[in-house]
Amino acid sequence: MHRDAILAAYDDQIRRHPGPDGPDVRVEAGDGVVCVIAGADGWSGVTWSDLSERDADAAIAATVGRFARLSHEWEWKHYSHDRPADLPERLRAAGLRPEPAEALLVAEIGALALETPPPPGVQVRAVADAAGVDALVAVHDEVFGEDHSGLGRIMLAGIGREPAAMTGVVAYAGAAPVAAARVEFHAGTDFASLWGGGTLPAFRHRGVFRSLVAFRARLAAERGFRYLQVDALPASRPILQQLGFVELATTTPFVHGR
Repeated sequence: MHRDAILAAYDDQIRRHPGPDGPDVRVEAGDGVVCVIAGADGWSGVTWSDLSERDADAAIAATVGRFARLSHEWEWKHYSHDRPADLPERLRAAGLRPEPAEALLVAEIGALALETPPPPGVQVRAVADAAGVDALVAVHDEVFGEDHSGLGRIMLAGIGREPAAMTGVVAYAGAAPVAAARVEFHAGTDFASLWGGGTLPAFRHRGVFRSLVAFRARLAAERGFRYLQVDALPASRPILQQLGFVELATTTPFVHGR
């Protein structure tokens, strides 16, 4: 894997030119910053920046002002190779607070082992209706300890749209949902991205998480995507690296509001 080339492609295709993934989303660019602005249920924030020591503070102030009209939280996604080197300190000084850093991991889908079945007694299915959305939201709420009803509304609105911008995946033990995740398909790019992989405590360390990754990788492969991308926390990073994902950078969400 040519890491520098893939990172450059990711920066250009996903960060610098993010495609709106819903009717209530728009992209605004200017002053060396690219912003995604969504409604209350969606994600809003800075996806890309290219700033210098001379213009960084003014650009940050202008960006904070641009998001001031939002009633919900937004974030500036900082990457370890972003300029200037002291950008994190400047973001803190502007009132943004850092959350735990994540590893930017990428894998070439063709190199992954996609035949990774779930453990006995567990089935993995794509979300196709309101019941599946409810199951995914219930697992996310329990695993992550936050309200995911907004995500549920976005997913419900997207069911039946072709081509789908996002697909949810739920693992069931019998009729009970025990793990859930989603995959987002970035049209016109080489990348699909994995989000929200979470498993209830009683079903961890049994291969459920791996099966969710493989299931979503197959969906991305069927759509013709070349790479899978994940922002991985420490708990999932070793598993993903064992599966063939490679770390390209570190990303830290700097949050404003709420």
